[in-house]
Amino acid sequence: MPLKNLKWIYLILLSIVWGSSFILIKKGLVGLSALQLGSFRIIFAALFLLLVGFKSLLKINRAQWKWIVLSSFIGSFFPVYLFAFAETEIDSAVASILNGTTPLMTLIFGVLFFKVLLAQNKALGVIIGLLGTVGLILSGAQVNPDQNYMYSGLVVIAAACYALNVNIIKRYMHDISALGITTGNFLVLLLPALGVLFFTDFSFAEVLQNSVVSTSLVFVMILGVVGTGIAMIVFNKLIQISDPVFSTSVTYLIPVVALGWGILDGEVFTSFQLLSAAIILLGVFLVNRARNLYTKNKKTGL
Repeated sequence: MPLKNLKWIYLILLSIVWGSSFILIKKGLVGLSALQLGSFRIIFAALFLLLVGFKSLLKINRAQWKWIVLSSFIGSFFPVYLFAFAETEIDSAVASILNGTTPLMTLIFGVLFFKVLLAQNKALGVIIGLLGTVGLILSGAQVNPDQNYMYSGLVVIAAACYALNVNIIKRYMHDISALGITTGNFLVLLLPALGVLFFTDFSFAEVLQNSVVSTSLVFVMILGVVGTGIAMIVFNKLIQISDPVFSTSVTYLIPVVALGWGILDGEVFTSFQLLSAAIILLGVFLVNRARNLYTKNKKTGL
């Protein structure tokens, strides 16, 4: 299949999976603390990835492991916990909307730190998509005025981590397989996640005794295996066959899916939010239509 078509399939698949992740976090937090949820999400993802991708680790050389370690903490560890804490105070749909700042930050980091050549239409697409995201945020604030928007800053920080990570993968890890990157990331994070879980005083006996905790754990298992493990493999592959700004445009589509889940969960959805979602999709179209942002450069190797 042509890469042009394949990258759109990956984008849509990730939008559905990650758009559903926010409601899974919300359901997981019913019986688990933010630290417990984040830890189990990493642990379940790590165990799954080691089962399917252990052989891919053998192809990673010693010099590449420094980028694997850096990518694991920036692209997975900190965002996982930041989103968990954020959703203790703000709505899942709002968190998904704020995540839409990722492409703009990706563009900024790329230009400032990675010697990326900026195409005008790319910037226009990101700006339009961001305007749609702002529209969703404003309408969400009106519908849910009781939410603590100080916690929204945690989502913005997580989005910045994602943006930095995709630039690192594109620049320094393009010769590592997507499965190798993802498996390596979560192998690195397995012990730190177990350490965090240990200090939360989580009791496995409570899983058998408390149906609320066990149900939440099932939601987090789905989140870890599908929403983190499988999705990160697809995302890393998407980065390698496209460019970072197009890859992070998935964050424009995620709120549409997340808002759909929100409606099913009793959250309010307005016509202004629908208009904002349409503007977001226009931004994604313009980002993809523009010439490739990451053009070949003999000096930089990009």
